[in-house]
Amino acid sequence: MAEVTFLLPAAEAFGAQRLRGAPAQALGRADQLPGRQPGRQAQLRRHFELPHGTWPMAALSRQADAGDAQGAAWLRADPAWVRPDINGARLLACGQDLGLAAEDAAALLPALQPLLDEAGIRIDAPHPARWYLRLAEDAQLPGFPPPAEAVGMDLAEQLDDDSPTAARWRALLTEIQIVLHNHPWNARRAAAGLRPVNSLWLWGGGVLPAKVASPHRTVASAEEELQALAAAAGARMTEPAAGFSTSAMPSLVDLRFLRDLRVFGEQWLLPAVAAVQDGSLGRLVLDLADGSGIRFTRAQRLRFWRRPQDSLAP
Repeated sequence: MAEVTFLLPAAEAFGAQRLRGAPAQALGRADQLPGRQPGRQAQLRRHFELPHGTWPMAALSRQADAGDAQGAAWLRADPAWVRPDINGARLLACGQDLGLAAEDAAALLPALQPLLDEAGIRIDAPHPARWYLRLAEDAQLPGFPPPAEAVGMDLAEQLDDDSPTAARWRALLTEIQIVLHNHPWNARRAAAGLRPVNSLWLWGGGVLPAKVASPHRTVASAEEELQALAAAAGARMTEPAAGFSTSAMPSLVDLRFLRDLRVFGEQWLLPAVAAVQDGSLGRLVLDLADGSGIRFTRAQRLRFWRRPQDSLAP
């Protein structure tokens, strides 16, 4: 029978919120799964298998955006806003958070290409918020973290790789920042009350894998990394709904954006558990970013002696 997995943030993301009533009762009767590796990438790796432990998100998203990722190495070079502070500089916004349009890329990319030509690199933007560097397949690429892990943090902490490869890329990034800082387009953005594009965030480097495997055939998510993985695995993508319904039942549902435990309990957990109990759904699994997991099966309805559990934490 069908199985559905909810991807959830770490239990601590819900703070002091607590489940009440039927959702807490259902959670108390469920099975806690053995702890697994925590973290954003580790959570996605539990559902998508790539060869040799690689994680080339730039090539995967490039293939989804433009269909031409084969035959090159790719590096995401997403437009970014970096602001100096007393301790250094912080990445404050990146990619789609800057509200970019096609005219932003059209204005800024030509100024960057002459600088990149010297390094044999091409830059383009098939999507206004996703910019790409195309390199030779054997190029040495930096291991900078994805923006989701870097926004708000001191860049010195994020770019502390002391390898020669990282040093070369940091030097190139400094030159890029100078070009963008002095570009008149950013003055126009500032005058319009928009945040500047004064840096690029380099991440996700690699080549397109020959295969991405996943047990999921339908995935519901608005998050671009998960969409790119699903596309590479041949899964059908759907938009996230407002709550669980057996009439539209993807096998992997991305709920990592949720921060309201009551909404999760009433609109997602209870309807899904009801589907398990009436036999229309075989099993429900909660996969949390902290590595914990919870499984719901039909037989659990007989565990009437168990106490309610008001938190997703083990």
